[in-house]
Amino acid sequence: MIELTEEQKQAVRSGEAVRLRENGQEYVLLRADVYDRLLEDEYDDSPWTSEERYTLAWEAGKHAGWEDMDEYDDPPDALGTRR
Repeated sequence: MIELTEEQKQAVRSGEAVRLRENGQEYVLLRADVYDRLLEDEYDDSPWTSEERYTLAWEAGKHAGWEDMDEYDDPPDALGTRR
């Protein structure tokens, strides 16, 4: 049986996930309502599409300050083709 520390118990009570390891196996402990909410939100763990990868890269570039660089004024589309 896995025993939780007081800190772990408090984390679970507040809705946080707690990672546990026993016999080399890792588990994640969640409150049932948090787990149910994850299932209800139609979590999609399918591979990312080209468009999703492109959008993520573009957003990351904006946060890195790349949007001010002239060579990025005409970004390629999701397939890598310049517009």
